[in-house]
Amino acid sequence: MFKMITTLIRARAADAEEAFTDAHALTILRQQLRDAAEGLEGAKRAVAIVMAYAGRERTAAARIAGQITDLETRAVAALGKGREDLATEAASAIADLQAEAEATARAIAHYDTETRRLRETVALAEQRLKALQRGKLIADAASRTQKLRGTLPDGVAASLAEAEATLTRLQSRQDHAEAVEIAMTDLAIGTSAEATVTRLAAAGCGAALRPEAAQVLARLREKTL
Repeated sequence: MFKMITTLIRARAADAEEAFTDAHALTILRQQLRDAAEGLEGAKRAVAIVMAYAGRERTAAARIAGQITDLETRAVAALGKGREDLATEAASAIADLQAEAEATARAIAHYDTETRRLRETVALAEQRLKALQRGKLIADAASRTQKLRGTLPDGVAASLAEAEATLTRLQSRQDHAEAVEIAMTDLAIGTSAEATVTRLAAAGCGAALRPEAAQVLARLREKTL
C-alpha cells in the first residue's frame, strides 16, 4: 500500500511538472534559445582566440626562420674567415632555433586542427539555432492565433447559430405577412367590384345577377307541358 501511495505521489508530481512545462513551453523555449545564442557567441569567441594564437605562432615561425637564415649566412662567412669558434656558436644557435621552429610548427598544426573543428561545430550550431528560431516564430504565430480564438466567449458559436435561425424565421414570417397583405388587397378589390355590380343590378341596370321567383316558376311550368 505504501509503495502504491509513493508511486501515486510521484506520478502526480510528474504530471504537475509536465503540465507546468507545457503551459510555459514557449517562454522556456525563448530562454533556451537565448542561452543557446549566448553559448554560440562564446564558441565564436573561442574560435577567434584559437585563431589569434595560431597567428601569433605563425609570426614567431616567420621570425625564427629569418633568424636561422641570417645565422646560417653569418656562419658561412665566419667559416670563410677561419673563425671556427664563431661558426660553432652560430651552429649551436641555429640548432636551438630549429628546435623552437619545430615546436612552433606543431603548435600551429594543433591550432589549425582545433580551429577547423571549432568552426565545424559553430557552423552546425548556427544551423540548428536558425532552425529553432524559425520554429519559434511559427510557435509564436500559432500562440497569437490561439489567443485571438480564445477571446471569443464560450457559447458564441451557439448564440450566432440561434440568431441566424431567429433571423430566418423572422424573414419567413415577414414574407408570409406580405403575401397575406397582397391577398387581402386583391380580395378587397374583388369584393368591392362585386358589391357595385350587385347594387347596379338591383337598380335595374343590366341583367339580374340571380333569377327571380316568377322566372323560376315559369321555367318549371314549361317542364310540365
